[in-house]
Amino acid sequence: MAREHSKRIAFVVFPGFQILDLAAMTVFEMVNLELGRAYYQAELVSTAGGMVASSAGVRVETLAMGRRAWDTVLVGGALDVPGGMPELTAQLRRAAAQARRTASICTGAFLLAEAGLLDGRRATTHWAHALELQSRHPQVQVDEDRIFVNDGGVWTSAGMTACIDLALALVDADLGVETTRTVARKMVVYHRRTGGQSQFSTLSELEPASDRVRDALSFAKENLREPLTIEQLAAQVHWSPRHFSRAFQLQTGYSPAKAVEKLRLEAARALIEAGHSGIAAIAADTGFGDEERMRRAFLRAFGRPPQAMVREVRARQDALEELA
Repeated sequence: MAREHSKRIAFVVFPGFQILDLAAMTVFEMVNLELGRAYYQAELVSTAGGMVASSAGVRVETLAMGRRAWDTVLVGGALDVPGGMPELTAQLRRAAAQARRTASICTGAFLLAEAGLLDGRRATTHWAHALELQSRHPQVQVDEDRIFVNDGGVWTSAGMTACIDLALALVDADLGVETTRTVARKMVVYHRRTGGQSQFSTLSELEPASDRVRDALSFAKENLREPLTIEQLAAQVHWSPRHFSRAFQLQTGYSPAKAVEKLRLEAARALIEAGHSGIAAIAADTGFGDEERMRRAFLRAFGRPPQAMVREVRARQDALEELA
């Protein structure tokens, strides 16, 4: 049997690109190491080729995009909103027409939008630029609080380290969860934040000062089906319940019970966005216990019940199936 050809990836950069986005390249490199063969062949490309300077001043060597074809076209982002590059926009439009999928990191979504590749699609970008993307391109349905979005083979992601999440998601789509998990473990990153997860994770939002409070939150996140009482959390970090409660409130601004509810809400919302529609099962899996308790928590946090979110996800899925 003939060996499968490498999947060619064009990583598109331009003057002033954000160099952190190149971390996505490491994901594909690690896949090749794990498989023992060049499953991916990633190339840095630009409009004219040659040396291209990042916003940090670091220059990288690129190939000219020309009229070559790739399996995946991946556009990097920048600290500022990129634009005013009609030749690059035209090349992206041509390359995307031949590629299996197209993707952008951070503000690279603006370039895809200028090329018309996001028209009628859901997309995301760095939260600080989401409103501008929506204002400039009203034909795009901007979801400002997602790690990444895949709409009909056009992928967009949030900014900065979300480039790793996006690359892992692309690998997951190609090779499955086991390869993705192994690569993530070797890169010392979380296996994969789901696309439906908020750009503002509860753990990063709370930012406790002590290792013990962080350990308690991590334990809670991994054991949401448990009761997670103050006594249980305190015992996990070897503090008395009274001292734990006082230290937790002081460091996070939340009571332990409220923080646990935020973790459960985050997990439940991610499950809904991933396509799970059984409200009772979600309530059980995330520790709410029953549908009514979860419904009240959703109303407090999001102003709408979980059933409404399930309907929205179904509507988006139906729309994608009609386009397929």
